Amino acid sequence: MPSALEQLKQYTVVVADTGDFASINKFHPRDATTNPSLIAAAAAMPQYSGLVDAALKWAKENSVDRTPAGQVKRAVDRLAVQFGLEILKVVPGRVSTEVDARLSFDTEGSIAKARDLISMYEKHGIGKDRILIKLASTWEGIKAAEVLEREGIHCNLTLLFGFHQAVACAEAKVTLISPFVGRILDWYLKSTGKTSYAPAEDPGVLSVTRIFNYYKRHGYQTEVMGASFRNVGEITELAGCDLLTIAPKLLAELEASTATLPKKLDAAAAKSKGEEKIHLEKADFERMHAADSMAKDKLQEGIDGFAKAITELEKSLEPRLAALV
Repeated sequence: MPSALEQLKQYTVVVADTGDFASINKFHPRDATTNPSLIAAAAAMPQYSGLVDAALKWAKENSVDRTPAGQVKRAVDRLAVQFGLEILKVVPGRVSTEVDARLSFDTEGSIAKARDLISMYEKHGIGKDRILIKLASTWEGIKAAEVLEREGIHCNLTLLFGFHQAVACAEAKVTLISPFVGRILDWYLKSTGKTSYAPAEDPGVLSVTRIFNYYKRHGYQTEVMGASFRNVGEITELAGCDLLTIAPKLLAELEASTATLPKKLDAAAAKSKGEEKIHLEKADFERMHAADSMAKDKLQEGIDGFAKAITELEKSLEPRLAALV
């Protein structure tokens, strides 16, 4: 019997959710995703100290802002790209690289940062087809993605919790969305006082299933990539989703299991399950967002968390920059 991981790969594109390319190489995913927390964790690993020093040296030589703070900010961008370049050596597909979360409500700033990241990749011979620019699923982030997609820069809209966010992303014709299954579950466990949900009743699983069915019914090309999993049960309930990005610990659990893993989501069957199409203007989006306490709470919490990770990474790099000669 093939492993559960091998069975999953028959229905769904498996993506590694880590900045550690040793782990990525172990499980042979097609794509990989990173975020500021993962980059910060990987940057702290001794085996990647050479990459960190190279990014700092480059920033010291190439930053327009010559202040230490300006050089460190530039080094963080460079480091994200350098990790992306290394990841692309071990995955055949794409890597997602995230725009600074502190720009989540700044459309023009997000566009400029995305163009800059793409330019850095292109200088290393990596084309736009192998990069997904990650942006938070705020209205401003979605509008930035809409502009970037028209320029041929493919986007991964992250920190997605509400159906309204998914609808707006589809209308903006973004390449891919990353609904956060586990963080949705976290909110419901806290708000209800429950200690667990059965996998088929997991609120995060139900959210992704709803989005998947809606997209397939109405022929949207935007791909759905479930993310942020808390357990293998959430993953197995979403077998058949376009993509799933999975942390190494859960990839290992799937690889160790030989349990039968049936397909749960089906694009053809979804055409009769999805809801009626709706259209959202900014006011509609904001109204629906305000009414969705879970999405409102988790989006802001996610932005704050990623912004904090970047700030802490910058602080950790300051003494290393000062030590460079």
